[in-house]
Amino acid sequence: MTGQQVPGPYAGAGLHQDAVRVLTQWRAPDTGQERLRQSYLEHLAAHPDAMARSCTAGHLTASALVVDPERERVLLTLHRKLRMWLQTGGHCEPSDATLGEAALREATEESGIPGLALLPGGPMRLDRHRTPCAWHLDVQYAALASQDAVEAVSEESLDLRWFPWDEVDRVADGSVVRLVESVRV
Repeated sequence: MTGQQVPGPYAGAGLHQDAVRVLTQWRAPDTGQERLRQSYLEHLAAHPDAMARSCTAGHLTASALVVDPERERVLLTLHRKLRMWLQTGGHCEPSDATLGEAALREATEESGIPGLALLPGGPMRLDRHRTPCAWHLDVQYAALASQDAVEAVSEESLDLRWFPWDEVDRVADGSVVRLVESVRV
């Protein structure tokens, strides 16, 4: 190996370990979700940089569906690039210690709502989808807003809007609808 540099450990190694831990412990609600869970674990085993957006084979992302304190509505963002109503979320950062922390950071940044709290029990669902940058292996959480929550549109959004549970299927794709259904239970 003379003349070659051996790459050092990925800066997000702790986050990678947390993702393996979370996905190993998570109980998938059905066979489709179990297949995704196994696929995510295989991807993490094959790619030490699976948490970084630079992983062109695909990377794990973290998202959170923001729920109002009365649990009657959810906050969706009209994504600036994708032009779709989605839950808040996105790429993990090297400074994120856990997947849950990444989901909460993204939800706070994109909603403008401080003080969000993840619902207990870990991830709600997994969703693998193609984006302009790469495959996203999304780990989806839910976060509860406080009574005095006031949303604010971020640079990543064209709009933010609260939707009653039963209106989400009119504006969002199947992935968001399935997430809403899993949170509403």
